[in-house]
Amino acid sequence: MSETPVKQQNTAAFYGQAVASFSVAMAATALGIFKLQADAWVRAFLAIAVLYLVTSAFTLAKVIRDRQDGPRAGGRVYDPFEKL
Repeated sequence: MSETPVKQQNTAAFYGQAVASFSVAMAATALGIFKLQADAWVRAFLAIAVLYLVTSAFTLAKVIRDRQDGPRAGGRVYDPFEKL
């Protein structure tokens, strides 16, 4: 007998909490960088570093999710060495 895995959906409350937490963290970091007693180029560097960190985190989360879903999720397996 084969058991098909049930894909669990997040609740609206969990989604809202995740969005709110992300928003508060980004706002607090932006305020901290803005209020920092440093030259403008230092603050700009820190702001770019935070944006890079956020985009890297989103990419990592997507890669982990895609790896967990696997090829059975209906998507095509990506081969980076495949000829286009």
